Amino acid sequence: MEKLKKVIEEFNKYHGSEAEARIVGVSENEVLVDFKGSFCKTCGLYDYFDDLKWEAIDFGLNIEPVEVLESEETFEKGKYVVKYKIRQ
Repeated sequence: MEKLKKVIEEFNKYHGSEAEARIVGVSENEVLVDFKGSFCKTCGLYDYFDDLKWEAIDFGLNIEPVEVLESEETFEKGKYVVKYKIRQ
């Protein structure tokens, strides 16, 4: 869990002006992450979800985004809850 918190901190450090992530749930083999923000319009939305995966690799974690469980979009902001599988 400590490594996962570091991954989120690192992600927010680099993406926080566009998208902020926070952990909303963790089980043995999956984690739920809430993303909210304005998100870059020229970037793909799913790129943010993949960027968290790449940050995790730097901390020795192997997570894979598998499903967007919730999405809420307004004109300039969005909120998404994404399920990640934790792989060994």
